[in-house]
Amino acid sequence: MTRRWALFAWMLVLIAAWCAYAPGLSGGFVFDDFINLPALGETGPVHDAATFWRYITSGTADPTGRPIALLSFLLDARNWPADPVPFLRTNILLHLLNGTLLWCLLRRLGNGRAGAPAQVEFAAVTGAGLWLLHPLFVSTTLYIVQREAMLPATFTLLGLLGWVHGRELAATDARRGATWMLVAMVGGTLLAFLSKANGALLPLLALALDATVLRELSAREAPRVRVLRRILVVLPSIAIAVYLLLPLRHMLDPIPGRPWTLAERLLTQPRILVDYFQLLFVPRVLSTGVYNDAYAASTGLLSPASTLFSLLAIAALLVGAWCARARTPAFSAAVLFFFAGQVIESTTIPLELFFEHRNYLPAMLVFWPLGLALARWKVAPAVRVGAACALLALCTVLTWQRATLWGDQPTMAALWAARSPESSRAQATASSFDVQAGHPDRALARLLPLWSQRPDDLQLALNAASAFCAQGELPADVAQGIATALHTATEGDMLVHRWLDRALTVVDAHSCRGLTDATVQAFAEAAYENPKLHAIPGRRQDLLSIQGRLALRRGDAAQALRLFDRALMEEPTPQVAGVQASILASAGEYDRALAHLDHYATLPPPPAAAFGMPRVHAWVLDRQAYWPHRIDNLRRAIVAERDKGQH
Repeated sequence: MTRRWALFAWMLVLIAAWCAYAPGLSGGFVFDDFINLPALGETGPVHDAATFWRYITSGTADPTGRPIALLSFLLDARNWPADPVPFLRTNILLHLLNGTLLWCLLRRLGNGRAGAPAQVEFAAVTGAGLWLLHPLFVSTTLYIVQREAMLPATFTLLGLLGWVHGRELAATDARRGATWMLVAMVGGTLLAFLSKANGALLPLLALALDATVLRELSAREAPRVRVLRRILVVLPSIAIAVYLLLPLRHMLDPIPGRPWTLAERLLTQPRILVDYFQLLFVPRVLSTGVYNDAYAASTGLLSPASTLFSLLAIAALLVGAWCARARTPAFSAAVLFFFAGQVIESTTIPLELFFEHRNYLPAMLVFWPLGLALARWKVAPAVRVGAACALLALCTVLTWQRATLWGDQPTMAALWAARSPESSRAQATASSFDVQAGHPDRALARLLPLWSQRPDDLQLALNAASAFCAQGELPADVAQGIATALHTATEGDMLVHRWLDRALTVVDAHSCRGLTDATVQAFAEAAYENPKLHAIPGRRQDLLSIQGRLALRRGDAAQALRLFDRALMEEPTPQVAGVQASILASAGEYDRALAHLDHYATLPPPPAAAFGMPRVHAWVLDRQAYWPHRIDNLRRAIVAERDKGQH
């Protein structure tokens, strides 16, 4: 395959990928999208320098806050709520870009190392094409917030391209080669890390390539280049290893918000990695999607028995890849690259157990050995091309089918619920679409059997309450069950305040018999007495604020002010003070609203923000005097309304 034909073939692959993903443009926001993307409008539309800096520093994920990922969302919207189509389109284009960068990297890695030029080109198109068209990555590309997983891949690929070029150049020009290596590794790692923390793996991924397909370059590098290489890739890799080993000191301790220990997580990950391989090598339309909360943790080497089998299989694969790196460098590179790419998210950091998008970057070399095997297959060229085209066509069709499902959210949610009958999140999401479609009976048929098995599951309890209200009545026994769940739940604390807030809106609409201010009061008190919720200052604040609103609704403004003051003291922030003062003012309690702001002024300032981007964000707000201006404007507005009422 000549370079011209390879370019033509790659253009066809890109066209196929766009067509396969196009049905997904009719999809929408999913799961964590609703948590992360509202930052676009949190302090107003991003339309000037002040709002830009407030937005770009507002991230709380990772120490860096992922500012490059946040910056990329401004390509699609400057405020919230927003139309999902531009976000989806940008994600698809980014996926095509990443596929193209991977194609370039595979060509570069294979050049002079993996056979004749035609074989190298054939393998690059096939390997990169299978990755680009693989249906597994629909759940990354069409899951908007997972741009945070795609952008690190972009900068990692750019860094690896520069690294390979620098290493090759260093064989003849040490200074220029070293410059390329330095810029590629430092710049690529920094940009990838500012997109998501696993961007820090670039040095380790480069080390995996150095130990396999780039081994022959080591014999030709100057001593000072060798020293630089070790500084740039070996030392950061050691630092990552040390960082990941430190949590092992507490591997048997309970983890807040997790039903498993770190030791159990480490036992579970081999099973998950084997599952990832199955998803990669047996492509399919349906999977568990983004809801994997029902994945059972391993509690011992034989609990379940697949734990030990998976651990031994992965150990054998790693040892085999390392021992065979001289004979089959491409295969060894693919294996070591995959496991290196999983090091952060699949080891000692207590993230949720399983997510498909964690394979996006690690799997990039997985299909390259297959492409090389097809390129070297001693059959007629038409047979080789036909076999590669058949595999690419299969992936294209499966990706089109899966993207079509992602473009039809109600159907997708129903299929996820059927696929994961034990997942509370999947059942709750499907039930919400049932309610929106006017079928609360279907929602209850999903939720009630599982809720009876898990009476303290807030996902199930609160969604069941919404389904009953959609039918027009919340039965007394159901209300009691919800109060019990709120009192005993150990997970789902973030749901409580938002649901109680919506419940008050339903009370005002008089659309749900049995749901009254007294019912919501009982719910709020039950949640406040929950030891798990009561231990979290932010949840105590939310619940006290809800109780303050309820006191105001029943005409007890003095009690409302006392509750609002107590809520504010849990976490004295200007945002909470402003919101609660506005609630009092909206009820005509202007003097009490001003008293609440006065109370805020007497409280000590909150502790310094956590190290990293939160501290930068706090500095930006302080530099702009953002909250003092907001509070002063609110105070003036309240005084003006009070004075207007007195005249």
